Amino acid sequence: MNETHDTYPTPDDRLRRSLGIGRRRFLSTCTAVAAGAIAAPVLGAAPVAAAPRPDAGPGKGHALVPADKRGIILYTVRDAIGRDPGSTTLPSGFRAVFEQLARFGYRQVEFAGYGQHADAPGGANLESAAGARLLRRWLDAYGLRAQGNHGFIPGSWPLTTADLDTFKKHLEIANILGMPHVGTGGDPTNSSYRADWDAAADKWHALGEIARRAGLKLYTHNHDAAYGFLLDGGPLDDQGRPTRSSGIRKLEYFLSVTDPRLVWLEMDVFWAHVAQYKFRTYTAHDGSTRTRVFDPAGLVERHDRRYPLFHAKDGVVDTTNGMGYDMVPFGTGVIDYTTFFSRVGHRTYHNPMVEQDNAPSSTDPAQSLRHAATGYRNLAALRRA
Repeated sequence: MNETHDTYPTPDDRLRRSLGIGRRRFLSTCTAVAAGAIAAPVLGAAPVAAAPRPDAGPGKGHALVPADKRGIILYTVRDAIGRDPGSTTLPSGFRAVFEQLARFGYRQVEFAGYGQHADAPGGANLESAAGARLLRRWLDAYGLRAQGNHGFIPGSWPLTTADLDTFKKHLEIANILGMPHVGTGGDPTNSSYRADWDAAADKWHALGEIARRAGLKLYTHNHDAAYGFLLDGGPLDDQGRPTRSSGIRKLEYFLSVTDPRLVWLEMDVFWAHVAQYKFRTYTAHDGSTRTRVFDPAGLVERHDRRYPLFHAKDGVVDTTNGMGYDMVPFGTGVIDYTTFFSRVGHRTYHNPMVEQDNAPSSTDPAQSLRHAATGYRNLAALRRA
């Protein structure tokens, strides 16, 4: 039968054409991704289902993530931003990638630095006021809003003059870009001890106050280690440090000792589920072993307004890698985002950013953008149960 042209092209058609990919190759890739999306329970919790697929239309409930809240962290497509535009017909550099992400439907981006290939428009380093003004023009041109950045947070405490100057430069860049939040991709501290988290809270209060005066909200992005148990009692080791836990998680303690007017958080939902798998038991002050299973959505429920941003990242179960999950394109895994977003509430407040750390491929230059498109479709398809 001859192909007819009396219907609009599908999102897949538009994507493969914009990326210069043949239909057969595109379909084979989609089949491979779907084959990897096994349905399995979240370990240590009630069984969950894979996220809804893009065919969940408007008649099947209200969208859990409004259209103007659908975002992506640019780390997902870092290879596209960093490649030489003269070496490929694929989108390359900030401007072309912004255009492509807007075509997919994204309306928000989170930066992961301001570097790109030297031959891309604007040059290699846009980490300046002039570079930010250029980026802002491109964002505005394609209907995108910068929501945050994983940028510079001073490591020293007390703050040095040089660190303070660099931090203020990043605040200036953030304001030019129009982003309401500024943050980091690292935990406040890698320590397991209360004294170090207290010191981190002091530093974040100082930085948060500086950010507040600049009209910005300072946030920390956390991986699994931050949800481990705080060592805060029991026998001391040979350096005088506690060896046992009250069962309080490190980030829970940080939330309890920081000012909600100065310090915000971004939950990476994938890494929070890795923590659910890894940190299930602790040694109590009396030496007994106790079980406490982490509930990521429950933590957000208790501190809902402190989580303006999320990383929407998916995984399939893998009990052989020490993490419990392998990353896959958003919406093709087993993390139950329908339930997660239904529980945390404030759908017009939170800003989910699609992320896939392993989206770039050394053998398939189009993969990260293709997975970004998959992520958008599946984020938009989420419907309230």
